[in-house]
Amino acid sequence: MSRLLFTIPSYDYLEPAFLAAGDFERGRIERKYFPDGERYLRILSELWGRDVVVLGGTPTDVDWLEVFDLASGIARAGARSLAIVMPYFGYSTMERAVLSGEVVIAKTRARLLSSIPAPEGGTRVFLFDLHTVGIEFYLDDRVLTRHIFGAPLVTKKIKERVGGSSFVLGACDAGRAKWVQSLAHDMGVTPAYVYKQRDPESGDLVVTGVNADVNGKEVVLYDDMIRTGSSLLQAGQAYLGAGAKRVHAIASHLVLPGGALDKLVASGVFASIMGTDSHPGSLKLPRTDIISIAPRMIECLDS
Repeated sequence: MSRLLFTIPSYDYLEPAFLAAGDFERGRIERKYFPDGERYLRILSELWGRDVVVLGGTPTDVDWLEVFDLASGIARAGARSLAIVMPYFGYSTMERAVLSGEVVIAKTRARLLSSIPAPEGGTRVFLFDLHTVGIEFYLDDRVLTRHIFGAPLVTKKIKERVGGSSFVLGACDAGRAKWVQSLAHDMGVTPAYVYKQRDPESGDLVVTGVNADVNGKEVVLYDDMIRTGSSLLQAGQAYLGAGAKRVHAIASHLVLPGGALDKLVASGVFASIMGTDSHPGSLKLPRTDIISIAPRMIECLDS
């Protein structure tokens, strides 16, 4: 029997790819809002003894609650097993406290997921390219987690875009340098990153140089996510200033809030901006610049 697939509203755009690539039956849900803003959620599909998949990333608090409410209802209604496919784990940058009194929201969100009732066949959570790899261990041990790395998708897209030409794989700063160095080694290319130091007067981080020879070469800048794009833009300008022929940008998660994409495009720094469709922000880019995560996530679901 096919697995039932339920999708939260903000990830409706991914559902057709999942239905096309995997053996799923689309789950039926009734949703509405009461006048006071309270949400109504009713699962219309018969769940007893079924293997169920919930597809839903968590870009916002509403999305978090949608995943939690839906998964809890599914587990309590007699599903045999539950798999939560989470392409984007929001609040992953708040995975630790730096200042006194800071709330580690990645941990509190993990507790929320861990409190979902466990069906007979257990609960599995599939996470894609976490900002910090340790986040998956924040979930309770009763929940099986799998961290799916997007490197195969990213490297494939880079090769498609630059073809057989020589290029340098760049990082925005030294903080991502080790990850980029590992990926560059796998691809057989030169890694690079920019040097930054804090301005004593403004307190801002400013670029002071590039660690590799990029003169006359194409540079592909990789970061795990693009949000405002400020550090990405600063790094791209540094590589061009060091003589790079062209600079491309690629990220696992294209968050791109507000006018972030417009700012990056208007700068004229990037020959192209690419990434996966793990976040609704990816819908702002042309389809030719997007990599589908559906085949990879389904492959991991089935293995």
